[in-house]
Amino acid sequence: MITIVAILKARPGTERQLRDELLKVAAPSRAEVGCVDYILHNSPEHPEQYVLYENWKDEDALQAHLASSHYQEYRRSTEAWLASREVYRLNKI
Repeated sequence: MITIVAILKARPGTERQLRDELLKVAAPSRAEVGCVDYILHNSPEHPEQYVLYENWKDEDALQAHLASSHYQEYRRSTEAWLASREVYRLNKI
């Protein structure tokens, strides 16, 4: 299994737009065959910060997700709204 933790920070004034796009990509991502978990979090102390916690069955499942049209659209749609993006690929030990 592959775990992805992505920490996204919205530019000031774009928190809602980023949230809407993250919610929009969540449902089709969860429906993918290799998706185990796709969980969106938001910080109550820092409303501009979102954290995605994802688990994928294997490398093929992750690569299929990254190539999917809904993921590609999300990446295009959110470019202007992101102040930063940190992505961590993790293996369970």
